[in-house]
Amino acid sequence: MQVAKNGGGKVLMTIKDLLIVEIESTPDSLLAETLDFLRFLKVKHSQEPPTTSETQRGSTAQDLLEFAGSWSGDDIRECLQLARDSRLPLEL
Repeated sequence: MQVAKNGGGKVLMTIKDLLIVEIESTPDSLLAETLDFLRFLKVKHSQEPPTTSETQRGSTAQDLLEFAGSWSGDDIRECLQLARDSRLPLEL
Protein backbone atom coordinates (compact mmCIF):
# COMPACT_ATOMS: atom_id res chain seq x y z
CA MET A 1 0.00 0.00 0.00
CA GLN A 2 1.40 3.39 -0.95
CA VAL A 3 0.73 6.38 1.24
CA ALA A 4 1.15 10.12 1.03
CA LYS A 5 3.30 11.54 3.83
CA ASN A 6 3.89 15.03 5.09
CA GLY A 7 7.36 16.48 5.70
CA GLY A 8 7.65 14.80 9.11
CA GLY A 9 6.91 11.35 7.69
CA LYS A 10 3.44 11.17 9.25
CA VAL A 11 0.91 9.27 7.12
CA LEU A 12 -1.81 11.55 5.83
CA MET A 13 -3.84 9.51 3.32
CA THR A 14 -3.42 6.46 1.13
CA ILE A 15 -3.37 6.84 -2.64
CA LYS A 16 -6.84 5.28 -2.71
CA ASP A 17 -8.09 7.87 -0.18
CA LEU A 18 -6.65 10.68 -2.30
CA LEU A 19 -8.35 9.29 -5.39
CA ILE A 20 -11.68 9.09 -3.57
CA VAL A 21 -11.37 12.74 -2.50
CA GLU A 22 -10.67 13.75 -6.10
CA ILE A 23 -13.54 11.61 -7.41
CA GLU A 24 -16.01 13.21 -5.02
CA SER A 25 -15.17 16.67 -6.34
CA THR A 26 -15.11 15.75 -10.05
CA PRO A 27 -18.03 16.36 -12.45
CA ASP A 28 -19.70 13.28 -13.98
CA SER A 29 -18.49 14.19 -17.46
CA LEU A 30 -14.88 13.84 -16.33
CA LEU A 31 -15.62 10.75 -14.25
CA ALA A 32 -16.78 8.85 -17.34
CA GLU A 33 -13.51 9.64 -19.10
CA THR A 34 -11.54 8.79 -15.96
CA LEU A 35 -13.29 5.44 -15.65
CA ASP A 36 -12.47 4.61 -19.28
CA PHE A 37 -8.83 5.53 -18.71
CA LEU A 38 -8.57 3.48 -15.52
CA ARG A 39 -10.04 0.45 -17.28
CA PHE A 40 -7.57 0.95 -20.14
CA LEU A 41 -4.65 1.05 -17.69
CA LYS A 42 -5.83 -2.10 -15.95
CA VAL A 43 -6.07 -4.01 -19.23
CA LYS A 44 -2.74 -2.64 -20.44
CA HIS A 45 -0.93 -3.75 -17.29
CA SER A 46 -2.61 -7.16 -17.18
CA GLN A 47 -1.48 -8.20 -20.65
CA GLU A 48 1.85 -9.80 -21.41
CA PRO A 49 4.07 -7.97 -23.89
CA PRO A 50 3.73 -9.28 -27.47
CA THR A 51 6.33 -11.73 -28.70
CA THR A 52 8.68 -10.83 -31.54
CA SER A 53 6.70 -12.91 -34.02
CA GLU A 54 3.47 -11.08 -33.08
CA THR A 55 5.05 -7.66 -33.57
CA GLN A 56 6.50 -8.61 -36.96
CA ARG A 57 3.32 -10.22 -38.30
CA GLY A 58 1.84 -8.20 -41.16
CA SER A 59 5.10 -6.41 -41.83
CA THR A 60 5.43 -7.41 -45.48
CA ALA A 61 3.38 -6.48 -48.52
CA GLN A 62 2.46 -10.14 -48.97
CA ASP A 63 0.98 -10.19 -45.44
CA LEU A 64 -1.14 -7.13 -46.22
CA LEU A 65 -2.59 -8.53 -49.46
CA GLU A 66 -5.16 -10.57 -47.53
CA PHE A 67 -6.83 -7.25 -46.59
CA ALA A 68 -6.97 -5.88 -50.15
CA GLY A 69 -10.48 -4.73 -51.04
CA SER A 70 -11.81 -5.27 -47.53
CA TRP A 71 -12.32 -1.62 -46.53
CA SER A 72 -15.89 -0.97 -45.46
CA GLY A 73 -16.86 2.62 -44.89
CA ASP A 74 -16.81 5.96 -46.61
CA ASP A 75 -13.93 7.61 -44.75
CA ILE A 76 -10.93 6.01 -46.41
CA ARG A 77 -9.66 9.35 -47.77
CA GLU A 78 -9.75 10.85 -44.26
CA CYS A 79 -7.95 7.82 -42.82
CA LEU A 80 -5.27 7.92 -45.50
CA GLN A 81 -4.73 11.63 -44.92
CA LEU A 82 -4.45 11.05 -41.17
CA ALA A 83 -1.81 8.37 -41.83
CA ARG A 84 0.12 10.75 -44.10
CA ASP A 85 -0.11 13.62 -41.61
CA SER A 86 1.08 11.50 -38.68
CA ARG A 87 4.17 10.06 -40.38
CA LEU A 88 7.52 11.04 -39.00
CA PRO A 89 10.02 12.64 -41.40
CA LEU A 90 12.43 10.22 -43.04
CA GLU A 91 15.90 10.41 -41.57
CA LEU A 92 18.79 9.06 -43.62
